[in-house]
Amino acid sequence: MANLLYRLGRFSYQRRRIVTAIWVFVLVLLGVGALTLGGKTANTFSIPGTESQRALDALKTELPAASGASATIVVKAPAGQTLATPAVKAAVGATVAKANQLPEVVGAVDPFTSKAISPDGTTGLISVQFTKPADELAKSTTTAYDDLNHLSSGDLQVVPGGQIVGGAPPMGVTEVIGVAIAALVLVITFGSLVAAGMTLLTALAGVLAGMAGLFLITSVVDVSSTAPILALMLGLAVGIDYSLFISSRHRSQLAAGMDEEESVARATATAGSAVLFAGATVVIALAGLSLVGVPFLTAMGLAAAATVLTAVLVALTLLPALLGFVGQRVLPRKVRKSGAAAPAVHGFGFRWARLVTRFRVPIVAVGIIGLGVLALPTQDMRLALPDGASAAAGTNQRVAYDLTAAAFGPGANGPLVVVVRADNPAAAGALVEQVLGKAKGLKDVVAVQPGPASADGKTRLVSVIPAGGPASEQTADLVKNLRTSIHPLGDVAVTGNTAVGVDVSNKLTAALPLYLLVVIGLSFLLLMLAFRSILVPLKATLGFLLTIGATFGITVAVFQKGWGASLLGVDSPGPLVSFLPIIMMGILFGLAMDYEVFIVSRVREEFVHGRHATEATIEGVGHGARVVTAAALIMAAVFAGFMFAEDPIIKTIGFGLTIGVLIDAFVVRMTLVPAVLTLLGDRAWFFPKWLDRITPKVDIEGETLQVPAASEKQLVTVD
Repeated sequence: MANLLYRLGRFSYQRRRIVTAIWVFVLVLLGVGALTLGGKTANTFSIPGTESQRALDALKTELPAASGASATIVVKAPAGQTLATPAVKAAVGATVAKANQLPEVVGAVDPFTSKAISPDGTTGLISVQFTKPADELAKSTTTAYDDLNHLSSGDLQVVPGGQIVGGAPPMGVTEVIGVAIAALVLVITFGSLVAAGMTLLTALAGVLAGMAGLFLITSVVDVSSTAPILALMLGLAVGIDYSLFISSRHRSQLAAGMDEEESVARATATAGSAVLFAGATVVIALAGLSLVGVPFLTAMGLAAAATVLTAVLVALTLLPALLGFVGQRVLPRKVRKSGAAAPAVHGFGFRWARLVTRFRVPIVAVGIIGLGVLALPTQDMRLALPDGASAAAGTNQRVAYDLTAAAFGPGANGPLVVVVRADNPAAAGALVEQVLGKAKGLKDVVAVQPGPASADGKTRLVSVIPAGGPASEQTADLVKNLRTSIHPLGDVAVTGNTAVGVDVSNKLTAALPLYLLVVIGLSFLLLMLAFRSILVPLKATLGFLLTIGATFGITVAVFQKGWGASLLGVDSPGPLVSFLPIIMMGILFGLAMDYEVFIVSRVREEFVHGRHATEATIEGVGHGARVVTAAALIMAAVFAGFMFAEDPIIKTIGFGLTIGVLIDAFVVRMTLVPAVLTLLGDRAWFFPKWLDRITPKVDIEGETLQVPAASEKQLVTVD
């Protein structure tokens, strides 16, 4: 592996103009393709094969009018008046007429016809039925619907609600702040604007290529609206980290007096090998999301994995080419002016490594206990799909949800739909009566009423209004109880947005064990191949479990329990989004293995070159501490920028990843890992002879490379 990457790094350096031109051409080609052929992202969540989705699919042919998206416009009379007041009633009629004129709308039903008026007569619901599912509606339709709030006047408050407004969450200034902080950390780390700018440039090139490719494939596959933001935050973070790791190794070698071309090739061979294996673990973790069997999650994982893979390719090819262009300017000016090899500097990283190895037993005990305590809130985690209650304050979706909950109860925001089918209209009618009777007798049911029927009368709908909100635990229990009660009656199915959310949550929860088994198993084999050890990959995996437990615990405490939530702009704590655990597990596992590979590869490099196990640990952590610290701060800064997004899903993911990266880098990898490695000693690198014979040797330490005289000098970290 090292020899192959050595040749690739030397080739990219020698043919830097050709390599750079190829990347520019690829970026332009992808950009033009994304602008001209790209489709749009989807904002719906479904799982083929579940009861709720099968029912929705059947309605497309049996009752097309009910298979499209539905939404509700909330209308509220001014203080002291009711909807029956003549001027208010006229305003309601005008609103209904305007809604009926929207494109792709089957019809809008006024509250006087549907009897959807609150007991005090001040609030009503206008039901709007669309011809297509939410993710198939034109942007002009969703925009026109969302703009109906402009009809509000002194006679009537009009708020369009529901979840039909899709598209990717908008980018704002807060996300840019993360990149700015990353740039500042790079300047401080490198002491050179050229080196910092070049590292940031390569990361941005990888992100642009990955994002353009993502939008290009939206023309042929459905991509979740969250996927572009996820790919962006992850692509930026790993892109900067990978370039930082290789650039730092190159700078250390240049400062030690190594020839520029040799240094680029050797940095690509050694640090580049670590980048390749680290990137492979991230890609495995993200691509492994396809094992869950959820289409939107598969697209999200593959999109992010493709962006990470692009970042690896950029770091191994474009970065060596750019290093050839900047030459010695990658070093700080004071080092270039001296004209001599920089003296060895054993800074804070070495002092920290010695401290950790000296007090390894209490550090391991305190670290494990402390992370265990932080993980305690995880046992109370609740999952659900986002609804109006989790929307940003002040948005139409949130205002409509609050008005509906206040006037009709929270369950009115997510009615359950029972699809009843029979061989003839009479049988269907009789079955509806049985369903009505069973549903009315269930706990947490506020109201039950029959709905529309198909043209042939064989398919009918029943609406069930729960007492709790769509994301509440009591509503999830009601879905289960309702299905248990009515399934024996005949061909019936429970669907609707609320039921879909329950099915998605159940599916994702059930898929977690298989996902973890496959992803962790493959990554264990990869790390075993890289480090030729059994205990090191095992230690890495156990460390990840500590990281993910503490991260989930803190995230639940803030976003679900509301501890300090107001500081992050979370005004209504509630269940975490259903796919958050599996997404965060995938990303954090990959990133945890990043830092594991970055640190332990240097430790093993020192060990295979003859150092004692403890000294190898001190040297490896000492040399890698500065880079890993900078990489973790950069990645955390990029993720933290997304904590201030209005979209609650993005906010939660950004927070969780920020906390996870900081815990894993500083507590697990830079503290517990060296402590445990020192406790294990030489046993950490034990590898059975029979396994050694059948395992391919990849040589990520560069052990088989020919070492020229210049490279035999001691390598240092440049301050």
